[in-house]
Parts: sequence; C-alpha cells; structure tokens
Amino acid sequence: MKILLDECVTKRLKKHLSEFETLTVRELGLGGTKNGRLMQFCVDNHFDMLLTIDKNMVYQQNMDKYAVTIAVLNAASSKIEELLTFLPNFKSQIIHFEKHRIYILDK
Repeated sequence: MKILLDECVTKRLKKHLSEFETLTVRELGLGGTKNGRLMQFCVDNHFDMLLTIDKNMVYQQNMDKYAVTIAVLNAASSKIEELLTFLPNFKSQIIHFEKHRIYILDK
C-alpha cells in the first residue's frame, strides 16, 4: 500500500505508518499543489491513497476521474496526539477501502 500524506497532515504521522510505503507532499516537493493536480499525481505515480484531514475534499473531487482512495481523518487539528487516535480505526478498515472513493474516518 502506497500512501501520500497531504500537507495538512503532520509529517510526524509517517513514522506511525511504517507498515506502508508512506511519503509526504512536502518531501516530494509538492507543497501548495492544488487538490486536483495532487490527485492526478497520485494516479500517475501509483499511489493507492491520499491521507488527509481536509474535509472539503469530499465536495471538491470527482472521484470517477481518479483511481485512488482518499481517506479523511475527521480530526479537529493536525496535532500528532489527535491523529494517533484515528490510526486503529484507519488500519482496521484499510483493507476494505476501494479506489475512486472517499472515506471519512472517526476515532
């Protein structure tokens, strides 16, 4: 599973996803990239998922165009302490995720 962490997600989350191939938007030099271009980058570079806390993604993207999954952690902030509380649910559900879909995850 190849995961791209959106720039609104702290890069500190990456080490807690070590069982996956996880890269960050910033380490790839994509900071400030618009969501549509970021989605196309995911497809072009064989990412399975974009992990974000940007709840607006639900309304912004036509997922029929992108063979990728968006997972939105329904977090109030990007603080690592809060994001870690979402990981058990995220990791237990990841095998059920389908491409072309957006999933909003609670704790």
